[in-house]
Amino acid sequence: MATITYDHATRLFPGSDCPAVDQLDLHIEDGEFLVLVGPSGCGKSTSLRMLAGLEDVDGGRITIGGRDVTHAEPKERDIAMVFQNYALYPHMSVAENMGFALKLAGTDKSEIRRRVAEAADMLDLGAYLDRKPKALSGGQRQRVAMGRAIVRQPQVFLMDEPLSNLDAKLRVQTRTQIAQLQRHLGTTTVYVTHDQVEAMTMGDRVAVLQGGVLQQCASPRELYHRPANVFVAGFMGSPSMNLFTVPVTDGGIRFGGQVIPVPRDTLAAAGREVVFGIRPEHVEIADSGGLKLEVDVVEELGSEAFIFGRTQVGGRHEPMVARVHWRNPPEKGQVVHVRIDPSHAHVFATTPGGARLPH
Repeated sequence: MATITYDHATRLFPGSDCPAVDQLDLHIEDGEFLVLVGPSGCGKSTSLRMLAGLEDVDGGRITIGGRDVTHAEPKERDIAMVFQNYALYPHMSVAENMGFALKLAGTDKSEIRRRVAEAADMLDLGAYLDRKPKALSGGQRQRVAMGRAIVRQPQVFLMDEPLSNLDAKLRVQTRTQIAQLQRHLGTTTVYVTHDQVEAMTMGDRVAVLQGGVLQQCASPRELYHRPANVFVAGFMGSPSMNLFTVPVTDGGIRFGGQVIPVPRDTLAAAGREVVFGIRPEHVEIADSGGLKLEVDVVEELGSEAFIFGRTQVGGRHEPMVARVHWRNPPEKGQVVHVRIDPSHAHVFATTPGGARLPH
């Protein structure tokens, strides 16, 4: 097992003026499950490939277990990687695929059989060891790829969007299995995904990237309840946070017919306008008053329901999402009154980066 440190690690692809990964500073504890998340092109897979030795590091350094591996060959890093496309050998059986890296390393045959059997038992693959990959489902192939990583007993697991090829139900099932397996093995794991729900449910901590720059790294709960800036606020959560640019007024900020109390030091740092954020679960339907919301879409998910609509804020039509009671949601086309819970308000600066203001 090992700690991992990105120390101002930078990757600049030839011909580009903008780094794919820019001065990444990140420390991952021994045994931690860290998720790298962000939109396409944010640098998360490049960061993982830099750690694996598959991409050059153009600035800064990377250490594993205190050892500088910035320019070390991949085989010298004691890592095992699970890819999006499984990367299994089609002519080999499941057992041969899982034990191939050990065979190349000259490991004794009896030891290979023991490790493969042990990993197969963990992953419920015992009945499939003699099958070829083409005879397996997508979920089974992904478990074989996991087994191949496990038998190597590396210091670090690296996983690059391993669930993106699975259907929705299997993806939920497999992410639970991966999280349970990582806790059982205690191996330091870095996991890349574009799915923020996946990130929130799997990671001990989640690192959010945008444009190659680390925006925030914290526990899923911290990211959800205290996002560091407007980007994190809008990216983490499903549906995402409602965000509005609103004016500052005496004693607070004006949102529709409500004045949200804001501390004086926040107002001093805010300027004339702020970005105001509120999660859908903190928007409530009222009998009257508040804002009028015209319902465009109703999403009924069984145990909960969401309405997506349009409201007027500061003379502008703005989209808004609210969670409503699942037993009796409004209908599409209906106009409802909504109020927000000011105790759950988020306030951000309108300056570049949209940093969170004290509130």
